[in-house]
Amino acid sequence: MKVPPEITYRNVDKTDALDALVNEKIGKLEQVCDYISSCHIVIEKIHDRPRSGSPYRVRIDMTVPPGHELVAESNPPDVNQYPPLESVIRDAFHAATRQLRELARQQRESDKSRTNDSAQQTTALVIKLFPEQGYGFLKTLDGEEVYFHRNSVLHDDFDRLEIGTGVHCFVELGEEGPQASTVKIVDKPGVSAGKAEQTIVEPPLGWQE
Repeated sequence: MKVPPEITYRNVDKTDALDALVNEKIGKLEQVCDYISSCHIVIEKIHDRPRSGSPYRVRIDMTVPPGHELVAESNPPDVNQYPPLESVIRDAFHAATRQLRELARQQRESDKSRTNDSAQQTTALVIKLFPEQGYGFLKTLDGEEVYFHRNSVLHDDFDRLEIGTGVHCFVELGEEGPQASTVKIVDKPGVSAGKAEQTIVEPPLGWQE
């Protein structure tokens, strides 16, 4: 965590066992989300002799970038016997873990969506094929050479590709340069598809070089 977790005990005697349990649970929270900004845990006894429910309450306040505030609380309201404080602590951390997992899932989906949105769709032609290795290269209409893998070709159409096949693809920057995340066959250069009278893909100058 960016800020060490704060643990506050109110009307509860702090023991080594309780402290070890809390720190163990904090470690598990960090396994779910390793970029928690801050975490404040309050462990308190709010009633000496409640008519019902637990005398204990555990509240966990967390902040997660970019600006999320999560609150998890446990104070069992209807129980026949008072649950031990350790159980209330575990329940609170269990609720906090669920919230963190859901937030992390939403953030992953958001990041994936932004990545897809940033990819540029373009038209290209196949200029190199390596069938045994399962990859090839495209040339976009503005002359950029783009790597693609057979797994990126939609509908398992990699084996249908030939030099000069026209495709639509999404181009994004990979670790070794531009690469196509999806490749969809459109047509071959200079050939009309179906009843269309116009050429689907006009080859760029020097596409066979």
